Amino acid sequence: MYMVMSRDQNAGRRHSMKTENRSFEKVEEFIYLGTALINQNSIQEEIKSRLRLGNACYHSVQNLLSSSLLSKNLKIKIYRSIILTVVLYGCETWSLILREERRLREFENRVLRGIFGPKRDDLTREWRKLQKEELNDL
Repeated sequence: MYMVMSRDQNAGRRHSMKTENRSFEKVEEFIYLGTALINQNSIQEEIKSRLRLGNACYHSVQNLLSSSLLSKNLKIKIYRSIILTVVLYGCETWSLILREERRLREFENRVLRGIFGPKRDDLTREWRKLQKEELNDL
């Protein structure tokens, strides 16, 4: 079994693989170490799946992440060691485009906002969610 990966629709149409007396079947997609690889190198479905799994993981540890008994540094370590590893499993095979990169960043920002919580504005004294730049600084 073999697969030619490309975003070009015509890539690999004329390829065939044979060794000695054996030929190999060309496939459009297959699962490798739990990651779905597709010949068009489109990873939208894989990223959706990874984000769903990361979301489930986040909700399973949400009590820890919202606890006032744990330090923010410990919460970040929990995020990086448990949630982020689930989301990024198999990312070595990904060829990201901006849309998928943005979806991953949005997920990360949502989790970090849950960890750090809202911030009180010094001038208006109202609570507001942290902006992207503030999350990056933290």
